[in-house]
Amino acid sequence: MSNKIVFVSGNQGKIKEVKSFLKDLKIKILTLKDIDFNATIDEPYVTFAENSKIKAQTIHSTYGYNCISDDSGLMVKTLDGEPGVNTARYAGKGATSHENMDKLLNVLKGKKDRSAEFITIITLIHNNKINQFEGKVKGSISNSKTGAYGFGYDPIFIPDGSDLTFGQMKKEEKAMYSHRAKALKKVRV
Repeated sequence: MSNKIVFVSGNQGKIKEVKSFLKDLKIKILTLKDIDFNATIDEPYVTFAENSKIKAQTIHSTYGYNCISDDSGLMVKTLDGEPGVNTARYAGKGATSHENMDKLLNVLKGKKDRSAEFITIITLIHNNKINQFEGKVKGSISNSKTGAYGFGYDPIFIPDGSDLTFGQMKKEEKAMYSHRAKALKKVRV
């Protein structure tokens, strides 16, 4: 059994979180950069599970490495689950996190129901077996961006049970609520 596993993501925030959450496992987390993979993997599906799976399968079938991948998104109740699988591209292809947050805040102006949830589906391909793990966190969208920690929509997402956005939480505090942490706690290699 290899003690190396490739995390299939180019998102630096996710890479830091995954390395932190899996630090107790006796494995070395490789990045796409470590294996000289520079292409984009299409995410053509309408579910997080399918998009997560295609990312892991692409790297596993090409390089033979054990892989872990993630597809995550923010689902806002009053917007019928948007931005959903388009979370990273909500304001358009190539949009920055700030542009995505600004669009969401504008769309939600005047809306009373700001409830939302983050969801993560982790796909693990280990010793040619595929397993998926889900993590969710319910919360709400704030009225403005607050906090400099984290990445993505963290400055506007307040998890249930807290008055702080993910953007105001240091990584240890965020890990107590995080959808990604919940999914990764289920991973065993």
